[in-house]
Amino acid sequence: MAFGPFMVPQFIDVESKIIGPITTRQFLILMVAGMIDFIAYKLLYFNTFIVVAVLVTGIFGIIAFLKINGMPFHFFFLNLVQTLRKPTLRIWNKLPVTALPAAGKVEIKKEFIPKPAIPTSRLTSLSLIVNTGGAYKEEE
Repeated sequence: MAFGPFMVPQFIDVESKIIGPITTRQFLILMVAGMIDFIAYKLLYFNTFIVVAVLVTGIFGIIAFLKINGMPFHFFFLNLVQTLRKPTLRIWNKLPVTALPAAGKVEIKKEFIPKPAIPTSRLTSLSLIVNTGGAYKEEE
């Protein structure tokens, strides 16, 4: 169902699948894991290769397939790191950064000056102008 001349895309968070249920991002992550496993196979002894391959494939499998709250794991991990780097306690310091000398104290008097109330009819006409995007012109 379209309202007006523009079509709004509905499912923009769905990634395109290339091989069965595997998306492009997942495929590339698995390719990198496969290349690291191949390099480990060529460079390491077989027993060491098995340990490294299980670890690398497991880590890359988690990065590729695990979703937390509908968010891919790498986005979740980046958000976690950013959250841990921020301070957990925020204190608002009212004092200015540089203090004024005691001899030069300046007293600031704040007076409450009430704004004149807008008449209801004026407020109604202003809201009508805003709601219609200026199509309604106020009669003067």
